Amino acid sequence: MQQLRDALESLHAQFEPPPGIVVRPVNAAGVAALLNSPRPGEPATILHLHGGAYLTGSAFGYRPLAGCLADAAGAGVLVPDYRLAPEHPFPAAVEDAMRAYLWMLDQGTGAAQVAVTGDSAGAGLVLSLLLTLRQQRLQMPGAVVLLCPWIDFGATRQDDLPPELDRMQHMCTEHYLAGHPADDPVVCPLNADLTGLPPMLVQAATGDPVLGDATSLVDRALAAGVDARFELFAVDTHDFHIFWSFLPEAASAMRQVGHFIREARLGPASAGKASG
Repeated sequence: MQQLRDALESLHAQFEPPPGIVVRPVNAAGVAALLNSPRPGEPATILHLHGGAYLTGSAFGYRPLAGCLADAAGAGVLVPDYRLAPEHPFPAAVEDAMRAYLWMLDQGTGAAQVAVTGDSAGAGLVLSLLLTLRQQRLQMPGAVVLLCPWIDFGATRQDDLPPELDRMQHMCTEHYLAGHPADDPVVCPLNADLTGLPPMLVQAATGDPVLGDATSLVDRALAAGVDARFELFAVDTHDFHIFWSFLPEAASAMRQVGHFIREARLGPASAGKASG
């Protein structure tokens, strides 16, 4: 497990945030986090839940992607160090995401001004957060962005996965769920009623082995009346957004994410002026 965690940190360490991004530690209602801002004093209006199969990843390692997101959206991005499995199985990560989100609201930011984003398994955690908010009748964020979502623990998928991804899925299921039913809608949103979820942007890659997760999610969201947009990029890599600094498709995708968030926060006309 430590080798997996070290490998992901080493991958992210090859990149740097965009110039000018300010990073500072934050205690988000007891959850350690990093706030990545395009300028000093910028409040957190984006909550990003990092990928890593619920087993790996950190706010520190995700500074390059969070910095790119902060730059593209012109907003502060809070990345919590939610608890990881196997030390802390479900629902620990959801609880930490909830605390970080509610902390943002407690700082005076209206829920409608908040965007929640996530990549890979982090996108699944975003959906778990949203479904939990709805269950508890709490305020939803104004927008959602899911980057190469990995949201199926095998409860609904019928196709064959590459051996390495199949092994990761089984490891994730064993350690994160720790016996919790894999078909629970909170952890498998493909089994959930998505009615009432905020406007969402879903991005995926043509060569992603879990592309079916994204397309199935968008289909279910649209059927439930959700304003769901889908963007597909000609890339062969899962979670390709982390390569924004040199991969043109990833840079374009992040610009689109920034525009979507600005539009949700400011409205179409103001978003166009801000991005220009």
